Amino acid sequence: MKVILLGAGRGSRLMPLTADKPKSFVQIGGKRILDWTLDAFRQEYQPRFIFVGGYQIEMVRRDYPAFDVIKNADWSKTNILFSLLCARDHFRGGFYSTYTDTLYRDTAVKQLSKSPHEITLVMDTHWRQRYRFRSEHPEQDAEKIIAHDGVITRVSRKILPDAATGEFTGLLKMNERGANIFLDYYDSLYASLGPDGTLPDGKPFRMAYLIQQLDKMLQDGIKMHCVSVPGNYHEIDTLQDYHLASNKWQKSDEN
Repeated sequence: MKVILLGAGRGSRLMPLTADKPKSFVQIGGKRILDWTLDAFRQEYQPRFIFVGGYQIEMVRRDYPAFDVIKNADWSKTNILFSLLCARDHFRGGFYSTYTDTLYRDTAVKQLSKSPHEITLVMDTHWRQRYRFRSEHPEQDAEKIIAHDGVITRVSRKILPDAATGEFTGLLKMNERGANIFLDYYDSLYASLGPDGTLPDGKPFRMAYLIQQLDKMLQDGIKMHCVSVPGNYHEIDTLQDYHLASNKWQKSDEN
């Protein structure tokens, strides 16, 4: 099992916690966010971890010598989609991918592993309970999903909160065919846009979020599926998120 860990960004909204370390090194409940992620996978498997880094990447190399570490040399000028594609040589045969500023349990990984589909995302169906307290990261910023019977029809920040089925947790799996479809689609987009071609939101393609390609693929008829978790998930994007997760993560399994 290959797990691509996306951790190139600086996490400026978590300053001063990220002044001298990667975002994934911030501790919640006495343990780094990154270590919570590793433990979620290691409960059942012995994965091969591929870390795509940028900011303070040498700390990752030093503390996690077993990782395959790939540097996104343009990390300050690109976004999540480009970071994932830095690991394209590891797509063969399929892979798991995850953000490294999120907390989830091994149950999410177990559910995801059982999916037989080409592209499967993990969705939190209790997401709005957390957003009641996230004034610095409002619902309109959530990477929302619309799905019916496990089949995704949209994944976008533009989805109205009342219309959303859940929130994408940043955790996904692609089998070999799904990875090939995803990579071919990316290469086609890159060929037509180049890194500085304009996206619908006015930003250059190099600043694309992962969900922007996923949603475009959906609109072009490419099938994707989801598995659901009812909470047990946190995104750590702001200092407010850090305090919320610190207060709750180890106290209850209903996060």
